[in-house]
Amino acid sequence: MRCGYREHNRQDGAKKHLPRQPRPYLWCHFHGLTLCLRLLALNLTSTTEKQAPDSVAPRRTNIIAKTRATARLDAHHKLITPIIEFFPIECVTVNADSETFQLFATNNGNTYSAGLKSDLDSSKGLYVFYDARGKALYVGQTHKQTLWREMNLAFNRARSAQNVMLASHPTSNVKFRPASEKLRQPHITNLKLYQLATYFSAYSVVDEMIVELEALLVRAFPNDLLNKRMEKLGRATKAVKTLNA
Repeated sequence: MRCGYREHNRQDGAKKHLPRQPRPYLWCHFHGLTLCLRLLALNLTSTTEKQAPDSVAPRRTNIIAKTRATARLDAHHKLITPIIEFFPIECVTVNADSETFQLFATNNGNTYSAGLKSDLDSSKGLYVFYDARGKALYVGQTHKQTLWREMNLAFNRARSAQNVMLASHPTSNVKFRPASEKLRQPHITNLKLYQLATYFSAYSVVDEMIVELEALLVRAFPNDLLNKRMEKLGRATKAVKTLNA
């Protein structure tokens, strides 16, 4: 049987090929439309499966990037926070017998000083003492006790690097005699920071970077500071490697 024809048995026994009757128009139209919809559905499903990862990936990447940027800014903000800069030192007597002094008065009703003392007493980090010209004298750090306690201890601490040539003069009520009559020979005198410093600055620093930043400052100005010890860089990195080992 040929395609498109159907066989018809005649009375004489011979086969006659007649054209196949065409299907109704509506049936063909419906069948074609159904086939197109199926193909379209398959195409849409395939396209969605291919594009879904690509469409989600950019949004996910943007969220991760924004999270990282926020964390980085937060870390930078908290890395080092200024508490006070170039605050004038008052050198208040704490104990006259032991010649102990503190940076400024804290019980005089001054709200500003009380607030500064409170911040120093609740922070750890770095501090800098300056002379009357505003030049740095000494850089220190604390990660075990508060800035307030450490700074006052450093303020009264004797250091061999703080030796200067000075002449001694009477402090009692005696008659003055000019140097032509009474020569007072200069000699090495060890001074403390309460005799040298005029201003101070203090900074709150995250624990992991306190030692590193102090070492950086000391190494950057080795000939200007009274710091005797040359600190080493990389101690924080070694500590992290030890923890991760």
